[in-house]
Amino acid sequence: MSGLFAHPWAYPALEVAHLLGIALLLGNLVTLELRAFGRGSALPLQDMARLSLGIALAGFGLAGATGLAMFATQPQELLANRAFTLKMTLLMLAGCNAAAFHARGGVGTLDAVARAQLVLSSVLWIAVLACGRWIAYR
Repeated sequence: MSGLFAHPWAYPALEVAHLLGIALLLGNLVTLELRAFGRGSALPLQDMARLSLGIALAGFGLAGATGLAMFATQPQELLANRAFTLKMTLLMLAGCNAAAFHARGGVGTLDAVARAQLVLSSVLWIAVLACGRWIAYR
């Protein structure tokens, strides 16, 4: 590695920023899901959704940017890693699920399908998180 990534603290700093992005993303999505399932019912759902989804998107942006930077340090090894390819597949499925959720009306349509999509979202993101940890061991 050369340049910025050659510094001994560069990759660990990227990992910390990546984890921060994931925490912002997943923490806000789970909080919103809890509200959608009735917890914190004194909080207006639409207002909470705007706040939570805005922070979740910022977290996704941070995780995506740092993930791409980490990928750039070892693309061949990561592309050959089954945990990495599964993580990328799960990310794609999570994105498709989010797009379908919002296309149906988002939190404005909290029917059984929307609630199932919310649960699926958490399951997918937790699986993405698990695959991210397994990358180092594959």
